[in-house]
Amino acid sequence: MTGRILITGSGSGLGKAMAAHYAKAGWRVLVTDVDATAAETAAKEIDAEFLALDVTKDESWAAARDWCEEHWGGLDVLVNNAGVASGGRIDRIPMADWDWIWEINVMGVVRGCATFTPMFKAQGSGHLVNVASLAAIMNLPAMASYNVTKAGVLALSQTLRYELEPHGISTTVVCPAFVQTNLNDRMRTPDPAALKVSQKLMASSKVTPEDVAKQVFDAVAAKRFLVHTHADGRRAQRLKRLAPWLVDKQVAKYWAKLRPKMEKETP
Repeated sequence: MTGRILITGSGSGLGKAMAAHYAKAGWRVLVTDVDATAAETAAKEIDAEFLALDVTKDESWAAARDWCEEHWGGLDVLVNNAGVASGGRIDRIPMADWDWIWEINVMGVVRGCATFTPMFKAQGSGHLVNVASLAAIMNLPAMASYNVTKAGVLALSQTLRYELEPHGISTTVVCPAFVQTNLNDRMRTPDPAALKVSQKLMASSKVTPEDVAKQVFDAVAAKRFLVHTHADGRRAQRLKRLAPWLVDKQVAKYWAKLRPKMEKETP
């Protein structure tokens, strides 16, 4: 099976790994990124097409749709991968940071789905892949802004799964735990300890972007809805459903260890 795929935020990190995996499998790949240079460089490495795409701009999405219609006659898979990270205690996160992450992580996905759904409906086929996070399920302290946006992506995906299936459109939502990417490079947080924890967990991850790319590829082929990329993520979700009191205890222990560090650095 081959086809046509557009991946947002694929100039680097997880998006780039997915683009490379699909290109190797013989798909026509459109690498898109807000950083046009990164998109072009990544596309040249894997022999793909590229386009600058700012997921927060309606006109940018319209241009991407028009490109797909003009050059490919349509699209088979849209991967809403572009995202940013933020964290910190609720009383310290600036409203500007909430606006920033919301526009990219939530509305960027909404815009992508809304832009390409009419095309998919007209085709009678298509597949939406939305990259959320294990944070959408676990909701750890000092990650409110990130948790909320990823929970929104999960909710949107669950909604569209049922809404669009009668039109021949499939939906997949990906919930990775920590993967070694450049996500922390743009992280916004008023609490330095939050960034340090994220960096530590990301550096210790045994799951690579290439591992996630293969899981996404297989899920799309099987039209599977939920992708838990980490074994511990799957266990955490089951535990939260079957023994929520145990999860509460573990989260409280985690926060009891992290909170004093945050308060010491920035009271």
